[in-house]
Amino acid sequence: MVIHPKINLGLRVLGRRPDGFHDIETLFVLHEGLSDRLEIEPSSELSVEFSGSIVPDWDPMKDITVKAWRILEEDFGIGPVRIRLEKGIPAGGGLGGGSADAVGALRLLNELFGLGLDEAQLLSYAARLGSDCPFFVKGVPCIGEGRGEILTPFDIDLSAYGIRLVNPGIKVNTAAAYAAIDALRQGPPTDAQPLREILSLPVSEWRDRLVNDFEAPVFAEHPEIAAVKQRFYDDGAVYAAMSGSGSSVFGIYKRRLERYQR
Repeated sequence: MVIHPKINLGLRVLGRRPDGFHDIETLFVLHEGLSDRLEIEPSSELSVEFSGSIVPDWDPMKDITVKAWRILEEDFGIGPVRIRLEKGIPAGGGLGGGSADAVGALRLLNELFGLGLDEAQLLSYAARLGSDCPFFVKGVPCIGEGRGEILTPFDIDLSAYGIRLVNPGIKVNTAAAYAAIDALRQGPPTDAQPLREILSLPVSEWRDRLVNDFEAPVFAEHPEIAAVKQRFYDDGAVYAAMSGSGSSVFGIYKRRLERYQR
């Protein structure tokens, strides 16, 4: 199975919740310029084979694809499997690669063992694995609210644009970035133009309107990430932003050329 990551078009952090999570508002969009490859087959014992972009000190038996297997094993007794994952999506880059892999595992296991899980059931299992996992069940552009698990499909057409993405290889501490946002302000933002309203504008009008709230604290800590964004604009991008809590940055171009798809 070929698995693609997401990028965030706008990401507002609306405030900290009593459960310790934060309410957000964003548009999730699949990015087909990068991919992982996932294979799963029945086996006499659980095993995991990974290659490609793997974070240091990574424990394969604690990978989110194994967690996906475990929750279905608990409910359906599907037995051990062999998981093979080739990582082409940078790990920890704000692209949701791990979440995408987890949902890919749910889908493959559902098919492999004939579990008959429908979309609603897959969404329920996905939400147990991570806040942005449900989006990968939907797989179409969606406004994400709540922790990101409340999804509303959103009609947007970017077919006339090319998207180039760069991962500078910097690991951003997401919890620290959230804490920095909390420290910078009191209460939720009240003066922002509604996300849906901004996204309905031409892409050429998104700059300085469509904001990722993580950029301020992350760019202050890692100015080299801000420099990547600026290079996109210098190169002619009509819009550029960091995805998620970083550190991947993407640029949207008004021309659709293969050299911008990577």
